[in-house]
This record gives sequence, C-alpha cells and structure tokens, in this order.
Amino acid sequence: MTSSRRRPRVVVVPDSFKGSATAAEVAEAMAAGVRAAARASDGPEPEVRAVPFADGGEGTLDALLDAWGSTPRLVAATDALGRPARARWGLAPDGATAIVEAAEVNGLPQVSDVPLQPLAATTRGVGTVVRAALDAGCSELLLCIGGSATTDGGAGLLRELGVRFLDVDGRELPDGGGALERLHRVDAEGLDPRAAAVRWRIACDVTNPLVGERGAAAVFSPQKGATPVDVAILDRGLRRLAAVLLAVTGVDVADLPGAGAAGGLPAGLHALLGAELAPGGDLVAAAVGLPDLLADADLVLTGEGRLDQQSFHGKVVDTVRRLTPAPVPVVAVAGSVTATTEEIDAAGLTAAFSIARGPASLDELRAGAVEAVTATTTQVVRVWLASRTTSD
Repeated sequence: MTSSRRRPRVVVVPDSFKGSATAAEVAEAMAAGVRAAARASDGPEPEVRAVPFADGGEGTLDALLDAWGSTPRLVAATDALGRPARARWGLAPDGATAIVEAAEVNGLPQVSDVPLQPLAATTRGVGTVVRAALDAGCSELLLCIGGSATTDGGAGLLRELGVRFLDVDGRELPDGGGALERLHRVDAEGLDPRAAAVRWRIACDVTNPLVGERGAAAVFSPQKGATPVDVAILDRGLRRLAAVLLAVTGVDVADLPGAGAAGGLPAGLHALLGAELAPGGDLVAAAVGLPDLLADADLVLTGEGRLDQQSFHGKVVDTVRRLTPAPVPVVAVAGSVTATTEEIDAAGLTAAFSIARGPASLDELRAGAVEAVTATTTQVVRVWLASRTTSD
C-alpha cells in the first residue's frame, strides 16, 4: 500500500464528451475537481497527471499531436458528399509516421448542414489526405477511423490511390456504398506503389465485422441516415465487396473483427494492402506512454459523454480499465450512465457516476458539462481521500 507520506498520484484519462467538451477540456475539468477535493482534505495534495485521450475515432489526431508535440498540417480535400473541404493530418517528429483522422473529412459533422445521403457518401476525401501523407514521405501510416458518414467499404479511399471498382460491363461504379452490390471486379493495377510500400495501421474504435447483423450497415448506417431499405442495400454491397476481394486476394474480410468500423473502411485496405487493424485506444496509449503513467497511479479517473454497454468494447473507458494494474481503483465520470451495475462490475470498473444532478434537458446538460464534471469529480475524490485517511 502507498505510504501516506508520499503524495498520492491521480491519473485523469477521459475521452471527449461529444457535443459538450473536448477531451482536453474534460481532463482539465477533472483535474480541477481533484485539486478542489485536495483543498478540503487534511492529507498531502495529490499529484495529478491529465491525459486527454481518444479511442481511434474523433479526437485521436489531437491526442497524438499533443503527445508528439507536433502541429497539424492542412490539405484541400472533399467531404463525404464530394464538396470541397479542408482537412488536418499529422506527422511525427521523425517524419516516419503520419496520422490521418478519417472524420476530418468524412465525419458526420461535415455534412450536418444537408440531408444525409447514406448510399452516395464516399471516403474519397480520406484518400486525398492519405496521398498528402505519402507525398511527405512517411513509411508508416496510422489511419484513425470512427464517426464517419460513409458506408462504402473504403472504396472511395482506394479509388484515390488508383484502384478501380468495375461493374460487369467494365464500367466504373459511381461513388458510395449503394453501388457496391453491382461490383464485378476490383482492378488494382493502377494502385499507387507508395501505398503498397508503407506500413498501414488502422485504429478501430469498434470490433464489429463487415457484414451481418453486427456489421457496418446493420449497426451503424442508421445513424448516417439509412432507412431499413438502405441498410439492406448497403449490406448486400459490402457482402459483394467482400466476395470480390476474396476472389482477388484470397483474404476474407466479411467476418474480420473491426472491418465494420467507419462503414467498412478497413475492408479493402486490409485485403489489398495488408493493413493491420488494432484497437485505437491501444495505439494511442502507446503513443502517449499511458501504461507507464497508470503503473504508478493510486487512483485513475476516466469518462466519456455516455457510459453504456458499448463503452466496454474497445472504447476509452475499456482501454483505461484494461491497462490499469490491480488493485488501483478506476472510476468513470460520464455525462450519462445507462450501463447497469452488473455491466459496470463485469467491466472491472470500481464505480461510475453521472454528472447530472437533477432533471435537465440535453442542451442544459451540455451547456454545463465542464462545471458538472469538476463538481462530480470533486465529490468522488473527496470520498477517496477520506477513505485513505481512515485506512492509514
């Protein structure tokens, strides 16, 4: 047990609260709560380490740029509907590793001003950003996915790298997952050789397969505007894509864990380029040195906007809990907690708390999220400090 003479170490590792606060803002709010609790305690003031985190989806670029001390680069690209857009990407200080966050161009926020087009949405813009990274001479490409408005199996991205998707008459298919059910052949003869030379790592924020009842279309496309009819069309298209890729490469991506992330974006990259799929949280954790920080922690605080059953499958809370050595307590502070007590226990969390203090609308909760995170964290840490004083 940690001696009472040493300052206790508290590590704060939250995700963003989507629509309310960035991961950096939440981390600072939690750190403020720890300091507020310490002022009311008779014990030594805790040493606080705040680490804004992400799971491979939105916010991962910022987390890694912060860890690397790098500044973002800009490139002209297109959004999921083909409209002009500006995208950020990053390069590690040694110039070897490039990071591309797909949601920078094909994210839902970029197309929130118009009706969603789930059958036509494309990942072409992501391919444009990837080409910029290749132009910079990187030898490793970290592609962070999640939060996308697309379900095209990554076909648009691969088109930008020279791959052609043809129908039975040898004609190029139009953009979007809606056309994939007519796919007859994938022609990779024009593939940019630089794309085949780099090491691809895809940071996945979910483990869903490409197709089926847990696949990209069934689970995620309704969030992107897909009707039940659209879902069926998209799933058939992704099944067809998987079948053609299997015939061309011998690689079966239909049931590959993580292939259903970001509308199936990893599927073609894995089959054609050998892209490695890994939990995004693990990749970010390694980049920021999180395992070493957690190894010395006395208390770990994490959180996200909504803590539900999905939080325990590759999301930030799951990653933090998994990397924290026993018996260090891990407490989650969230905008809302819909996970059951049994699910929280099974996930290995010590406890989970919602920042809501009474009836409030979603807009009200979002507006006061930062202050509420600080207040809730203060109460959590006061109890923890009091328990340490009693046990010591």
